[in-house]
Amino acid sequence: MIDCTKWLCLLFCVLLLLKAEASYVPITFVQNAVTKGAVCLDGSAPAYHLDRGFGEGINNWLVQFEGGGWCNNVTTCLGRKNGRLGSSKKMAKQIAFSGILNNRRIFNPDFYNWNRVKVRYCDGSSFTGDKEEVNPTTQLHFRGARVFAAVMQDLLTKGMKNARNAIISGCSAGGLTSILHCDRFRALLPAGAKAKCLSDAGYFINTRDVSGTQHIEQFFSQIVATHGSAKNLPPSCTSRLSPGLCFFPQYLVSQIKTPIFFVNAAYDSWQIKNILAPGVADPEGHWHSCKLDINNCSPDQLELMQGFRTQFLRALTVLGNSPSKGMFIDSCYAHCQTEMQETWFRTDSPLLNKTTIAKAVADWFFERKSFRQIDCAYPCNPSCHNRVFEPQDQPEKNVTTKGTSDASSRNPNSWFPKLSNKGKWMELLCIKQWISGLLPTLFILAIFQKLL
Repeated sequence: MIDCTKWLCLLFCVLLLLKAEASYVPITFVQNAVTKGAVCLDGSAPAYHLDRGFGEGINNWLVQFEGGGWCNNVTTCLGRKNGRLGSSKKMAKQIAFSGILNNRRIFNPDFYNWNRVKVRYCDGSSFTGDKEEVNPTTQLHFRGARVFAAVMQDLLTKGMKNARNAIISGCSAGGLTSILHCDRFRALLPAGAKAKCLSDAGYFINTRDVSGTQHIEQFFSQIVATHGSAKNLPPSCTSRLSPGLCFFPQYLVSQIKTPIFFVNAAYDSWQIKNILAPGVADPEGHWHSCKLDINNCSPDQLELMQGFRTQFLRALTVLGNSPSKGMFIDSCYAHCQTEMQETWFRTDSPLLNKTTIAKAVADWFFERKSFRQIDCAYPCNPSCHNRVFEPQDQPEKNVTTKGTSDASSRNPNSWFPKLSNKGKWMELLCIKQWISGLLPTLFILAIFQKLL
């Protein structure tokens, strides 16, 4: 006799698994990089997460660089050294892959079966630094550029050398990485490969803050000096401008030869918090509530934010009209939109010209059609997912050490993302039933996957 109650529970569990919008991928440490001096701030081995491609995507590669701000001096780098942004010893052993990293067609139609890689960020310089000396007191290693080279070499030996299609991407500081290393990535791959770059929330602009100070320009110059980044920035820029300015995309993207796509919010929440209205420019905290929720902004603050958008769009004009440089510039109060399922590809995802970010990027990459869309001004787009921060979230207080939005910060022990408390209770019930019905469950799961 079949226990119908058990089978119904197993079926429910299968459906719950299919609904989950992320999978978890284990970490890989590049141990042989240590002998080359390619290490994190604390001297530990670099790391990445690789979910192998399959089917037609077996020779296609998506390499996504983690975000997480920067450190601009010894003090702030020491603040990162003993955490996940400075040491692979502190990194989660598995992280969630969602959005552009998802391995399910229904959530990631064009890249789901590619080799998908998340490179962990632990150098604080967007993988540009390289100083030989190590201070015996601080034991800080500024070796981001070596980490980039070592990870790329490891991936090449694992099949990337045979890539037919490839994308280097990243979110926030990782989005800047994909810009700074775009042509370098292309040069590593076979001549016949279609290789392109994708920057998500990485187009940081050089503008004054609300007090009239060039705070971000000073900050970027300090990063470059601290890490010894100048020699690893594009020569096409450093031959014309000071190295600190060459950390800003607006001064170098016109010289990038590899096709590149920019996904960015015109009201990027990180840039509003840390470039337009950083804590040092707002000592009395007049902007605090506004930065937590754009709906709390006063008319005067919104006017300044509209001015920031104007500056941002002006900084984009250097891209020219080439279809090889695509863009999806929405008017959301957001930061990082390709790794989050709800903003990458879902029924309620942000739209420009009736197109999701996922479709825009894929159409551009596969040259089905070009995509260069800039949204109208806030609050015109009802499809936006505007960020609302918790009151305790104040990234502007420490621009150098606060992590940016990315999937890797999610709890790796959570089996089913986005479950309610009731859903989590059902998860426990599923685990109990799983033990006594694994094979039937896998059989049902295989059937449902075929249907999808």
